[in-house]
Amino acid sequence: MSSALNGLCPYPIVQAPMAGGGSCPPLAAAVSAAGGLGFLAGGYKTADGMYQEIKLLRGLTRRPFGVNLFMPQTAQVDPAAVEAYRGQLAGEASWYEVSLADDDIVGTCDDGYDAKLAILTEDPVPVVSFTFGCPSPEALARLRTAGTRTVVTVTSVEEARAAQAAGADILCVQGIEAGGHQGTHRDDPQADFTGVGLLSLVGQVREAVALPIVAAGGLMRGSQIAGVLAAGAEAAQLGTAFLACPESGAHALHKKALTDPLFVRTELTRAFSGRPARGLVNRFMREHGPYAPAAYPQVHHLTSGLRKAAAAAGDPQGMALWAGQGHRLARSLPAGSLVEVLAAELAEAQSALGARNTQDTQGTQGTLDTQEIDNRSAS
Repeated sequence: MSSALNGLCPYPIVQAPMAGGGSCPPLAAAVSAAGGLGFLAGGYKTADGMYQEIKLLRGLTRRPFGVNLFMPQTAQVDPAAVEAYRGQLAGEASWYEVSLADDDIVGTCDDGYDAKLAILTEDPVPVVSFTFGCPSPEALARLRTAGTRTVVTVTSVEEARAAQAAGADILCVQGIEAGGHQGTHRDDPQADFTGVGLLSLVGQVREAVALPIVAAGGLMRGSQIAGVLAAGAEAAQLGTAFLACPESGAHALHKKALTDPLFVRTELTRAFSGRPARGLVNRFMREHGPYAPAAYPQVHHLTSGLRKAAAAAGDPQGMALWAGQGHRLARSLPAGSLVEVLAAELAEAQSALGARNTQDTQGTQGTLDTQEIDNRSAS
């Protein structure tokens, strides 16, 4: 691995920071202890809530770990569109016997960004990553001075160049195969569902910028990790693969759905949050996805009660079942065991590739030697 990642983890395996409950101290601790890099999700938590999870994680492991922050959202949201979607969801509210959020959900939301950044600057952690945008050069510099390595999630070459210019240490290059939210810096409805596949994106970013790359998107096996490393990444980030682990904070219905034959595919949707996110296709997504406005996090808050009620009722058809395209390959192994299995699969794939390359080289040399003999005979 590159110098930017040295000392963080023996294996090039990063556990994705899955906001909403999937990432939690026990999961991050188990991944880090096994030789990967565990992550906490700061998104959707208060600054104090994030800090308490950091304290708990520090009590579980002395290994390096990371914390992810959501960048503030400043795009203008149409209140009428949000209200229209509220009407669309009225039947859901009646069915689950809950009230839709009635506070002032229209407006900007910073997810407590400044307070969280202040905590991470004053009491630094080994790694801080950012999603939904790029921090200011000043913020990245403060973290670097504190001894923290910074990661910016990017989904395009343009975003990668912006992150490099701002002073990020590492890029998390996210392909369209990834589960959960697409980490685009700008939520442009005109670009919905037009993202680039991971291998193509890693290649493009590798040629455009000089920063180390952590590849993310649909990765579930060590052989796939070997593929992105061969394409130019220094490490791989896996989310859905760790979602099924017993240490994961995901709901039991969510874990079961990953390999349930009832859920055969994933799609990107705005139905649950107002921002494109990949999840298992269920009734809620089919019925409401076409009408959901580009309004994050307002739609997230609007549907929060519905999602909780569906989970309480044992109804996965009303839940946000975030998952990457490789979800059918999920294994419900303990997180530490999964890291070890992935590392073994990676080593096996790299060994096989090395042996194949050696055979190809010897075969080519043998062909050249034969040609040289033929040429001498002809002369």
